[in-house]
Amino acid sequence: MPQPPRETWRPPRRVDPVPGTPFGLAYLDVPPITSGLAVGSLVAGIGAIVVSLVVFCFGLVGVSGGWGAWVAGAFGVLGALLGGAAIVLGVLGRRQTRLAAAPSGVRFVGTGLAVAGSWCGAAGLGLTVVGFGMAVLLQVG
Repeated sequence: MPQPPRETWRPPRRVDPVPGTPFGLAYLDVPPITSGLAVGSLVAGIGAIVVSLVVFCFGLVGVSGGWGAWVAGAFGVLGALLGGAAIVLGVLGRRQTRLAAAPSGVRFVGTGLAVAGSWCGAAGLGLTVVGFGMAVLLQVG
């Protein structure tokens, strides 16, 4: 049987006595949690940048064969979806980390991850549009 995890014991934030009894009500400290929306935004943003590089590569390599714009367009759709998803998840993750938690509620962290994911998604979306535009112009010209 595996051993239970060894977490450090956190003292209660405060203890209020219950009137008329020898007992008290303890308010425990809840550790912060990294926002899953922020992490997803960063992953999608990095994916959008990688796919935009694929759009550039296939768009430029396939010009002589006549298939560059088609393949760049197919990957461009994927890059645009990833970039848009990264921006939306980044905005939602930023909103989630800004909200103030109730005294005994869960507090989310990861504002930097959400901002970085939004910027990576915007960069990936922009690079995808530029790469697809170049592939179409070189294919037609």
